[in-house]
Amino acid sequence: MALSPGLYLVATPIGTADDITLRALAILRQADLLAAEDTRNARKLMEIHGVPLNGRRVLPYHDHNGAQARPRLLKAIAEGRSVAYVSDAGTPLIADPGYRLAQEAIAQDLPVTAAPGASAVLAALSVAGLPTDRFLFAGFLPPKSAARRTELTALAQVPATLVFYESPRRLAACLADMAGVLGGSRDAAVCRELTKRFEQVRRGTLAGLAPAYADEGPPKGEVVIVVGPPVQTPASEADLDSALAAAMRDNSLKDAASIVAEATGLPRKQVYARALELRGA
Repeated sequence: MALSPGLYLVATPIGTADDITLRALAILRQADLLAAEDTRNARKLMEIHGVPLNGRRVLPYHDHNGAQARPRLLKAIAEGRSVAYVSDAGTPLIADPGYRLAQEAIAQDLPVTAAPGASAVLAALSVAGLPTDRFLFAGFLPPKSAARRTELTALAQVPATLVFYESPRRLAACLADMAGVLGGSRDAAVCRELTKRFEQVRRGTLAGLAPAYADEGPPKGEVVIVVGPPVQTPASEADLDSALAAAMRDNSLKDAASIVAEATGLPRKQVYARALELRGA
């Protein structure tokens, strides 16, 4: 069955070749045109899974040739052909090329379809052992310490788990800056070589992880750093009363208690009981 015309963003394994979906393989078999960040890796993956090229070329598309390659790919879609794009590993556009290609396809009202699959961000969140209900993927931090610390300062109070990609050779310096800016007591995990043979997850505090990697030297392989959310300082009784008084001016007692409980991290029952006391005072 032929694919409908459009751009197909196909996720590929980040390590273990078996981590590819049946849908991704079907798209790679059926697409009229194939584009890849690394054409050699794409061909190797297709060979492993028995996906024939059948005379099709795998066209290079990466950060250095995007401006030249995009018009050809978009023209093919506009003419009614299907184009499958794969990045080097993982999900296209997630710290990988493809954003401009998808953006321009959308701007031209051309169909864009995701074939989801492996992602180092999600794999790291799954094994880090840190809260996953709210997270922020911050990509790669600046390589220079001063710029890195400035960016970390902007992220320090974000009420979410933070996820970063990092170069192994900068890992120790990055962890040291994180400990200094985010706080050494913040829980963190360094996830290395995810889904591969030598996968490793090291968990601890930033204050503990930073010197450990400084002593050992740069590790091998791809690295994802996951940092837990900031620890909330318990609100004082005066702060709680002030927050409740403000919330109860424009909300019901029940809603006010819910709002303040979420803002302070205190148990809702405790906040609700105090709200009742204040209303009866």
